[in-house]
Amino acid sequence: MSEDVSCLKAQLEEKEREIAALKNKLSLLEKSQTLVLDLHDKVTPLTPLRAKHALSNEDIMRYSRQLLLPDLGVRGQLNLSKTSVLIVGCGGLGCPLAQYLAAAGIGRLGLLDYDEVELSNLHRQVLHGEENQGQAKALSAANAVRRLNSTVECVPYHLQLSPENALQLIQQYDIVADCSDNVPTRYLVSDACVLSGKPLVSASALRMDGQLTVYNYRGGPCYRCLYPAPPPPETVTNCSDGGVLGVVPGIMGCFQALEVIKIASGQGSSFGQQLLMFDAQDARFRSIKLRPRQAGCAVCGEEPSVTQLVDYEAFCGSAATDKCQRLHLLSRDQRITAQDYKSILDDAGPHLLLDVRPLVEVDICHLPFSLNIPLSSLEERKSEHLQLLRERVGQLKRQMAGGGRPPVYVICKQGNDSQKAVQLLEKMSGSELDHVTVKDISGGLMAWARTVDPTFPQY
Repeated sequence: MSEDVSCLKAQLEEKEREIAALKNKLSLLEKSQTLVLDLHDKVTPLTPLRAKHALSNEDIMRYSRQLLLPDLGVRGQLNLSKTSVLIVGCGGLGCPLAQYLAAAGIGRLGLLDYDEVELSNLHRQVLHGEENQGQAKALSAANAVRRLNSTVECVPYHLQLSPENALQLIQQYDIVADCSDNVPTRYLVSDACVLSGKPLVSASALRMDGQLTVYNYRGGPCYRCLYPAPPPPETVTNCSDGGVLGVVPGIMGCFQALEVIKIASGQGSSFGQQLLMFDAQDARFRSIKLRPRQAGCAVCGEEPSVTQLVDYEAFCGSAATDKCQRLHLLSRDQRITAQDYKSILDDAGPHLLLDVRPLVEVDICHLPFSLNIPLSSLEERKSEHLQLLRERVGQLKRQMAGGGRPPVYVICKQGNDSQKAVQLLEKMSGSELDHVTVKDISGGLMAWARTVDPTFPQY
């Protein structure tokens, strides 16, 4: 009899544990459904994080696998829980970074992005889904993070980081992670971190390559120490222009998370004076030792000239956005609209349409009556392509019964490379080529898709 009673008591205790676990799950689900995240469109003061003095049973279960690491342990986990991190950019880098920081138990995550989710984001920005298209990226990322770990405080910011608000925002966080994709924002974030005394974990990814370093940490250099002057705007390529394999920013975002966790937990980072470079094509990492903090640095040097935030778009000569930059190299009479070109087609006037995109883009989509000669071939004066162009111009000249200069219209994706090509062709006209009249199609094939043919692919 006593054995039966003991068995029933054990079964009852097991059922009570199951009921307690189900109640806990229900409570978390109800909490996630009732808690509505506020999307901040301005910087407001945050209350300090309350430090935990001990881990709860739930904490121990959730973080048990990393608690077993001697390098982290209970002390490191408590350090994580009282650390706040600001992530600038909720895209290809920011998504895996936010995901792993939340999973690790960081105390507060500030998620800043001024963009909305688009279909072209989804191959690399893994916190967003198809149902989030049109939603603010910061809110989409915050909701995904909350589903992963509801104990992490998320503060989504849908605002443009600027010299007017950057210091007020960054001063409220312990660590900053730069996941932006434009040069002005990189200078802005770095300068604000120096002026606020905050470490900056910065990464970038383009095509099949990635980079990571930690700035302004334990006496190490800042971004300006390494890059005192910004690069010319026309030499800068972003993901919209150059492309990126989605897994590459994923890898670099994970490395950012690793360094943030090491700094926040008290282990420290080894990248304060090193640059990590990743070559995805050869699956190879290498580390380059950086020069130390520069005494003559304009912001962190011995006699700094930058003591407050400046106009970084003016400083860099480009906009603080990761969208394709619009170049303005030609006068109005050197350009026509996509609708103007459609009228030329409808009139069936003899002309040559020159597509100067790389072949990889032409394979994605092209107008069937265009001639493809990449801009790089024109710049390098490749003989086979110049000969092809001469032949096509000669054929066009013979078609023109009344004589005159053969008209050449140049197109690319957005209307930037085509402007450069027009300048090159005008220099060639009458020397390396027969005399031609060259004009750019403003806005390129994307303008054609928007204003002329909505069935034409956009990429």
